[in-house]
Amino acid sequence: MTDSPLAAQKLPDQDQPWHTLAADEVLAHHALDPSSGLSQTEATRRLAHYGPNRLQTSEGPRWWRLLLKQFLDPLIYILIASALVALFFGKYIDTAVIAAVLIINASIGFVQELRARRAIAALAQMAAPRAEVLRDGHSDEISSQDVVPGDLVQLRAGARVPADVRLIEANELELDESALTGESVPTPKSVSPLDQAELVPGDQFNMAFSTTIVTRGRGRGVVVRTGTHSEIGKIAAAVSEIEDTRAPVQHKVETLGKWIGAAVGALTVVVTLTGILQGRGVDDIVSMVIALAVAAIPEALPVVLTVTLAVGVRRMAEKNAIIRSLPAVETLGSTTLIGSDKTGTLTRNEMTVRALWTGAERFELDGGGYHTEGSITLAGQPASPGEHRALELTLLIGVLANEVDHLPSEQHPASGDPTELALLVAATKAGIDIEEVRARHPERELIPFESERQFMASLHALADGPAALVKGSPEAVLAICTHQIGPDGERLSLDSAAVVDNARRLASEGLRVLAMAYRPDTQAGLEQALASKDFVFVGLQAMEDPVRPEAIEAVAAARDAGIRVIMLTGDHLETAQAIGHQLGLGERNARAIEGRKLAQLDAHALDQTVREVDIYARVAPEHKLAIVEQLKRQGHIVAVTGDGVNDAPALRAAHLGVAMGKSGTDVAREASDMVLSDDNFATLAAAVEQGRVVFANIRKVTYFLLSTGVGLVLTILFALFAGWPLPYLAAQVLWINLVTKGLQDVALAFEPGEPGLLEVPPRDPDEGVLNRPVLVRMLTIGLYLAAVTLAVFWWALQSTGDLVLARSIAMTQMVLFQFFHVGNCRSLHRSIFTLSLTSNRFLFLSVLAALLAQIAILYVPALQFVFQTAPLALEHWVIITLISTTIIAVAELDKWWLRHRGLGPGLAPQKPVHNAITTR
Repeated sequence: MTDSPLAAQKLPDQDQPWHTLAADEVLAHHALDPSSGLSQTEATRRLAHYGPNRLQTSEGPRWWRLLLKQFLDPLIYILIASALVALFFGKYIDTAVIAAVLIINASIGFVQELRARRAIAALAQMAAPRAEVLRDGHSDEISSQDVVPGDLVQLRAGARVPADVRLIEANELELDESALTGESVPTPKSVSPLDQAELVPGDQFNMAFSTTIVTRGRGRGVVVRTGTHSEIGKIAAAVSEIEDTRAPVQHKVETLGKWIGAAVGALTVVVTLTGILQGRGVDDIVSMVIALAVAAIPEALPVVLTVTLAVGVRRMAEKNAIIRSLPAVETLGSTTLIGSDKTGTLTRNEMTVRALWTGAERFELDGGGYHTEGSITLAGQPASPGEHRALELTLLIGVLANEVDHLPSEQHPASGDPTELALLVAATKAGIDIEEVRARHPERELIPFESERQFMASLHALADGPAALVKGSPEAVLAICTHQIGPDGERLSLDSAAVVDNARRLASEGLRVLAMAYRPDTQAGLEQALASKDFVFVGLQAMEDPVRPEAIEAVAAARDAGIRVIMLTGDHLETAQAIGHQLGLGERNARAIEGRKLAQLDAHALDQTVREVDIYARVAPEHKLAIVEQLKRQGHIVAVTGDGVNDAPALRAAHLGVAMGKSGTDVAREASDMVLSDDNFATLAAAVEQGRVVFANIRKVTYFLLSTGVGLVLTILFALFAGWPLPYLAAQVLWINLVTKGLQDVALAFEPGEPGLLEVPPRDPDEGVLNRPVLVRMLTIGLYLAAVTLAVFWWALQSTGDLVLARSIAMTQMVLFQFFHVGNCRSLHRSIFTLSLTSNRFLFLSVLAALLAQIAILYVPALQFVFQTAPLALEHWVIITLISTTIIAVAELDKWWLRHRGLGPGLAPQKPVHNAITTR
């Protein structure tokens, strides 16, 4: 429509009793044409006037709380205590250095967490609820935040109502208003005005309220209240903080930090008592205690953990997997079974009618996708609907009993149910003018498709009077038929066996089959016509939904990764088997089973069936939920996909609920942990791999931080027990941590996935960050770092007699060791010589910057004073560098031994044990 007459008027007040007004009055208040809706220009004006359609909620912790949070960690408490002890004993340089490190660490953590929160919030918007509105005469799907008063909104089963809506059309419409009214039973809706102005929301039967859920039927209405003016907005007066969801691995690292803190406390007591027994002075003991505490604390671990998870979330988003719950990142890496829908996930969801069967004749259609170029043939010869009455009626019902508005075009891309789009395309190929037919036979009544019914029905005025038209599953349609139409339009007795046999034959070709039927001379309405069960069967339309080539590869990759894939579809058994075999499913067991048969099994038989069968057909939501629960009882970590409102229980029950971004309902998306914005199974498989990458990188970072920490602690402890001077002071230990871990550990979070990561079984979700192989390697490397650094320190002290120089050499030795060691940590099993420097440029540049910083503290006088260092001669650099490279040899030997034992990425068995995965 053109710009609204309201452009020169005051816009309607949202806070008025809209339920008392008739539908025409509501339209008049908004100067609205129900056939075209608002113009985009007017919608933009109203958005500026009324504001976005969102509740006034907090955007998370304030910045100062986020900054304070960086200091609220047991590991940081120990460093703060060390700084206070140093200050008390007059060690001002040590105090200043510790404080500086704490500030730098907090700044990095603050910036990284702030960026991570903003990124995750932005990704959450990508999975936010959508609304179907009519603007400029076309149906568009927009973000619910952009809905404005006056928008015409279409409501369908599974949708979340985007704002308060005054209904003007309601077709068997029922809403779940429990979140608003507490009423557990869905509320039927109507359009008639109500007399009383002061009605509670639960009694306003012509209103659909924001955030309530459409459980059944269809409806259309005018948005009358948005944002804080909606009923739910008024209730949400108390603003609550966004929940700070934490991944299980964060709790594991927190627990690890507490153990480290306890160990530092115990060692502090040991060092103090040992120093007293050795007769050391208080100043010497305090220096040792502070140095030990600083050496043992991996203060960067919480920061790097946040960064690693945020990087994983971003990478998944780049591959069209939107994470809605942070724990999902870790769950992905442990997934042992994926239960996937077929349509749109394993297939393209671009339906193309390939065949029509009308009693005794089978017609073939060519062409592909939603392109209308193509023809219909019978026995290889062109066929016309005008020559075959049954063919004409089959195509006509596909056009009229259809809720898609228009064929896709360049201006208006495909929108609506792909099955219904395919029916329009098939009719167009036959020369039928869609708009002309619909104008000639207007719709008088509609009963929308519901999964419980398995069909939709509509009432139209045909040439010989009003007729009820039905399309749906063959079983559901045949159940209301008593006759069938002959090739020339004659009425024959129904041959159900022939219809079922041909439906199965088409399904066995991998085609989805819909049946068409009609009832002429329907005067009393659809409900009565359906109750009579005397429809005339007309024909079958069978359509192909091509398997995604990438889905075939993804299923094979998942199987190689020890992940079992099962298909859960509403299609017929024969169709499901045909598609399943194309995907490589059912190789373990050729069986497939229909959902209704699961309900007939006892507990033992159900357990055995779910262990063996990978293809499930005619699956209703309750069947999907039962399968998920049984798989969980068998010990699987289950990821399951879903798109409908009835899939929400299964999505919530699974360890990882995965909703569809394109075809999914708002209810399914909000019940999920992850949303696939492209509805593609390959995206889910890629997300599983990225989940493994995230955990592998967390393990690498933890191993790097703790192995070098062990090396520092052991050098200090050995010096103490041997009666040596400390090889480095507390400020120098802090410098070692800062220069070797300030950016390098963060850089490891950006490490790309390793080859072979999907060639090992899923990780046990109870497995800690440090498994046995990593723990042994950590102690081995730490011991080597300590032993060699102590030897170098002793050599330097004996050869020069200069303690400051000897400490400078020991400190530089440990720093260069760690520069080479961080390269070792890029992979826990692959040789460093197989890794490209350019695959993680951030790490390469951070090491280069750290080297320049190390040179600066050795040669810049001001830094020499602060860190008590002395300049090194060229021969010292040569010796230190040559010795530092030996850490590569030690790590390479360890990696070779682990590969020899068959341990791969993440140090798990290299080859997946399929039997263990599928029968656990």
